[in-house]
Amino acid sequence: MDESFGTAFRCKKEEALLFSQRMAQLSKALWKSIEKDWQQWIKPYNLNINEHHILWIAYQLKGASISEIAKFGVMHVSTAFNFSKKLEERGFLKFSKKLNDKRNTYIELTPKGEETFHKLLEDYDPARTGIVKGAQPLHDIYGKFPEILEMMCIIRNIYGEDFMEIFEKSFSNIEKDFLNERGKVTKRLRNLKTQLLRQQKKRLKQIKLFNDLYKFIH
Repeated sequence: MDESFGTAFRCKKEEALLFSQRMAQLSKALWKSIEKDWQQWIKPYNLNINEHHILWIAYQLKGASISEIAKFGVMHVSTAFNFSKKLEERGFLKFSKKLNDKRNTYIELTPKGEETFHKLLEDYDPARTGIVKGAQPLHDIYGKFPEILEMMCIIRNIYGEDFMEIFEKSFSNIEKDFLNERGKVTKRLRNLKTQLLRQQKKRLKQIKLFNDLYKFIH
């Protein structure tokens, strides 16, 4: 006879075992591909995955505590602190204390750190990303990538609502601050500056053509 386990669970042991191991093995296989692509992406900037993740979180939170970095980066507090210190030494982060909170250490991106973060996004190449290639057939059929709602529900139940709020905020900020131009991710303000320069060059070219035509006629 099949028996369910515990009072809080309404599933059978065999069912739970198969599900957990299926998730474990699929996650491991997926992470191996993601890790390799992530490392190749950030390698030119001499960063590791934890350091890049810290830059990502610091960009979104605009002044995050070390404990927040650890929580949302899914890493130990000592790991978050040590890698943040290395980023500070390279001029990417600055440390500070708040007047009303002397116990926690806060970090914020420096102009150099923010510029590096922007360049990393601009350098991203989906053609060299395994998970994008793997999901491309689904995108071709449905017109978008999988929303992985079931996985997000599981993560929410494990890590809590705050974690998912920051997760969603981080990607909405990227969509708000950056755009896709000619297959590359670019900062909107930088894109606006580029457009203005193009318009200015176009006007100068038109003026030159008009002057040349005027000289020819007269």
